[in-house]
Amino acid sequence: MDREFLTKLVVTDRQTDRPTDRQTDRQTDGRTDGRINGQTDGQTDRQTDRQTDTDRQTHRQTDRQTDRHTYRQTDRQTDRQADRQTDRQTDRQTDRQNRQTDRQTDRQTDRHTDRQTDRQTDRQTDRQTDRQTDRQTDR
Repeated sequence: MDREFLTKLVVTDRQTDRPTDRQTDRQTDGRTDGRINGQTDGQTDRQTDRQTDTDRQTHRQTDRQTDRHTYRQTDRQTDRQADRQTDRQTDRQTDRQNRQTDRQTDRQTDRHTDRQTDRQTDRQTDRQTDRQTDRQTDR
């Protein structure tokens, strides 16, 4: 197009107060880029960022609570298992010690009984021997 024609076109548009295509494009771009319901993109972005941050914080908080709950449950289970294991070990040790003590007691009792029996037998044998000796001496 010719330069003169364009200049006349712009002047004509200005005189009629009709916006040119460029002005209309700029206004449209300004509305879509800059303002939606009276807010600029920066405001909208900040609100979106705040909401995203809030969502992240909520997720983090929920995750922390879930983690705490899980850790507590795991700790309780671990404690129970450890308690059971400790109880079993203690029971085994106690049983072992009791068996040992029982054996020792049985041995001591057996020895004592054996000694007593031996003494009694010896006494009886001694008496019999003494009697026999006495009889022979008396004859």
